[in-house]
Amino acid sequence: MKSKLNAYAVSVIFCLNILIIFLLIFEQQLEIPQWLQPIGRMHPMLLHFPIVLLILAAGLEFFRFKPVNKEISFYYNFTTGLFLSGILLSGITVLMGLFLSLEDGYEGDTLIYHKWFGVSTVFLSSVLYKLRDFKWYNEISAKAGSITLALILIVAGHFGAVLTHGDNFVLEPISKPIPVPLDQARVYDHVIQPIFQEKCVSCHNDQKLKGSLKLTDSLSILKGGKTGKLFIAGKPNLSLLLERIHLPSTVKKHMPPSGKPQLTDEESELLFLWIKGNASFSKKVMDLDQNDSLRVLATSRLKPAEIQEEGFDFDAADDETIKKLNTFYRLVAPVSQGSPALAVSFFSKSGFDSKSLDELTAIKDQIISLRLSRMPVKDADLSKISKFKSLQNLDLNFTDITGSGLKELSGLKFLKSLSLSGTQVNLKQVQPVIALKSLEELTIWNTSFSAKDIQELKRLNKNLKIITGFKDDGTTLIRLSQPLLKNSSRVFKDQSAIELSHPRQGVTIRYTLDGTEPDSLTSAVFKNDLNIKMNATIKAKAYKKGWLSSEVSTFGFLRTAIKPDMINLLFVPNEYHKAAGAKSLIDGQLGDFDTNNNNWLGFQENNLEVLLEFKTVRKIENIALNTLISSNGSAFPPTSIQIYGGTDKNNLNLIATLNPEMPVKTSQQEIKTIYTSFKPQTVSHLKIIAKPLRKLPVWHQAKGKPALLLVDEVLVN
Repeated sequence: MKSKLNAYAVSVIFCLNILIIFLLIFEQQLEIPQWLQPIGRMHPMLLHFPIVLLILAAGLEFFRFKPVNKEISFYYNFTTGLFLSGILLSGITVLMGLFLSLEDGYEGDTLIYHKWFGVSTVFLSSVLYKLRDFKWYNEISAKAGSITLALILIVAGHFGAVLTHGDNFVLEPISKPIPVPLDQARVYDHVIQPIFQEKCVSCHNDQKLKGSLKLTDSLSILKGGKTGKLFIAGKPNLSLLLERIHLPSTVKKHMPPSGKPQLTDEESELLFLWIKGNASFSKKVMDLDQNDSLRVLATSRLKPAEIQEEGFDFDAADDETIKKLNTFYRLVAPVSQGSPALAVSFFSKSGFDSKSLDELTAIKDQIISLRLSRMPVKDADLSKISKFKSLQNLDLNFTDITGSGLKELSGLKFLKSLSLSGTQVNLKQVQPVIALKSLEELTIWNTSFSAKDIQELKRLNKNLKIITGFKDDGTTLIRLSQPLLKNSSRVFKDQSAIELSHPRQGVTIRYTLDGTEPDSLTSAVFKNDLNIKMNATIKAKAYKKGWLSSEVSTFGFLRTAIKPDMINLLFVPNEYHKAAGAKSLIDGQLGDFDTNNNNWLGFQENNLEVLLEFKTVRKIENIALNTLISSNGSAFPPTSIQIYGGTDKNNLNLIATLNPEMPVKTSQQEIKTIYTSFKPQTVSHLKIIAKPLRKLPVWHQAKGKPALLLVDEVLVN
């Protein structure tokens, strides 16, 4: 019985080898059907079993000819069973791997090496199994074959791990780069790229090119993938990268995929701010404005690494002591994981007094950072602070100190940063502190320091960085923010009064209605008396003497004469663009260029089919759909619009058909109202059918896939 099973197994192994050879020869001509792709994706799940079985078989075969083993038939039979099981499973695993490699996103040298070493494992183990019964097969042959098989298995596994986890997965924990000094750090190289490296590169590299997207260098990032550019610099809300990151984790297109390490809120915010700031690949962190959100986040991300590398000559404080010192108004915590250094922050004025500082005596040697901003700290309290001999960062912003006690701080030999903004200190009082050789940064904005005083501070300590905040001396121009629209809806019946505003006083708003950009000389001035009676697109800019003009605000207004009393969708929209259902098509709320805007209804597999009902018979001659069109993405107009109408809900007649013009490769993204006009009709029921484009054109990066129809409003006139 056992010999028959072995014979069957050998026959299956022979067939597997032939099938593998066939796939290798014709893989360029093959296209894996969709129903077979799940089998290919089981490759990573199954591959561990044959590896273990073949390693065990090779190990046992290595010692097969030892006298103690040679005479035991069970030893030979058990090894034979391991070989047969391992070869069968490895053959199936290699077939799965070949299916998987034919999917999009797998290419490069690593894939080739992994494939051929995997195939070699099946071929060599099959040959080695067959050779075991030859008379000339001896100890040397067994050991040579076993070692070769084990090495090939290890190399195949290595290249497989590189494909799955990235190039330096094993050694990464002990080969992380040395933290860069903050003044040398670049936003992309040292903040953004590490996020890509940790969360994205394992699927988007030279060897594993999911979606034809590579995130290993700036040129590839700017190029994007098969679904379009990764982002639009300066426009994070229109960027595919952020759209995919913020999709629900249950959605297939969410990135990183479910099961992979996800981006933290801070990492998502960093990517948003980087794109918003025009996605520079060369700008340094310290080149950003001091109050820039990207600089603040990047600095906080980089600084802990600096602190962690710093050595301290004091022991860690007792955990129980730290726990007791944490209250509702005070936080005591290590500056980084495993560090003995502590940071202390106070939050409540009512909970702070001089005793609060006395309570810190038990950890006075470990405190390197003390935040007392907006606390009722008095000059007398500075003598208590001076006992924290390890202190490096001290924040006294907007406290009650007058400066008379600052000389107490002159004994803090490790003090690097001192913040005195919003206090009454003067030049003479601060001089004992700036004499400290360790002091690197002094913050004194919103104080009485004059330009002459600041020059004197720089003379006394040439290495000191002085932060004074922004002071408008009349030579610095700041850009105004954009005009705001106060209208609750941009869809109107008879006419609409336009309400533009600006948060800053003394601003002049100029506008146009002809599609051109407003200028400061010839464009009309907005005076709260602008009324429109037809569809209009208003472009507005804000102007003020001594300021840079704002960016353009664009607002589209649409007229609808009749609002239906009831509306029903006959087919559900797609999962990602449901808006508020059918009601969103007549709620007067228009979407924008953000495809995740909650006003867009999306249709891809299903048609947009909507039924409108009126309580009384109405006369109509025009139906319009407000749509988003983006040929760079996959939002296209409908291929056809059919209008049915009548007074009997169950017997509607076709009254109009329209085949909208399709965009071309160079078409710009736009929000377009598509009108279908016809001879006046008397109806109480209307049915609108809009059919999405079933296959994107050959020039599109997602050619052959269905387009997306996005609609936010139905207008009846």
